[in-house]
Amino acid sequence: MTDVDIDVPFDVRDRSVYVPATATLVLADLHLGKAAASSVNAPIDDGSDVLDRLQGLLEATEPATVVIAGDLLHSFSRLPRGVERDLDRLTDAVDDAGAKLIVTPGNHDTMLAEAFDGETAAEYELADGETVVCHGHERPDATAERYIVGHDHPALAIEGRKRPCFLYGPDAFEGADVLVLPAFTRLAAGSTVNGKDGRDFQTPLVRDADGFYPAVRDDSSGETLWFPPLGELRRLL
Repeated sequence: MTDVDIDVPFDVRDRSVYVPATATLVLADLHLGKAAASSVNAPIDDGSDVLDRLQGLLEATEPATVVIAGDLLHSFSRLPRGVERDLDRLTDAVDDAGAKLIVTPGNHDTMLAEAFDGETAAEYELADGETVVCHGHERPDATAERYIVGHDHPALAIEGRKRPCFLYGPDAFEGADVLVLPAFTRLAAGSTVNGKDGRDFQTPLVRDADGFYPAVRDDSSGETLWFPPLGELRRLL
């Protein structure tokens, strides 16, 4: 069921992708402050967990640019305690790696200007001139051959276990390819996509979910498992 031959111009990493043609690492939905804003004890320190995993990705990929595709923060009206510290540590890690950091704000980033003075863009075009990164909560203005977005936190249920997944739709949005990233934070439970159709997605870039190929990264082996498109997969799972 996972023997799917698909050619993609990016490398799947830990809840993120690396685009070799542009030396760019893209991740989405970090939701810094989610643990502090929760009324229950979180199982992990989200700021430290995000930082540790990002540092591992920076060492493994050595990117020239890091793009966060929205929802860097988990704040609508105030910044939870520790968020500014966590954000400073994150930006320092990217700086120390010699990379440029770009944030494309998401719907949760209403307080971003209060904590982040780096470069932001509603939509960011990569150096290949073909790929645009944005959060995905709104219809993009820029025309591209490929969009990389977050927002929906996709997950795939396999034998009763929910796993964060990537969704790749060739020619999915007005002739352009669409890649939907899982949430980078491990505090996001993920939204199960097995039975979803286009109307169930929050992003307007997913109109017909049946043509999207899910991919799950096996952390133990470092391999990426590609599955048939959702329209076929529903009959197999």
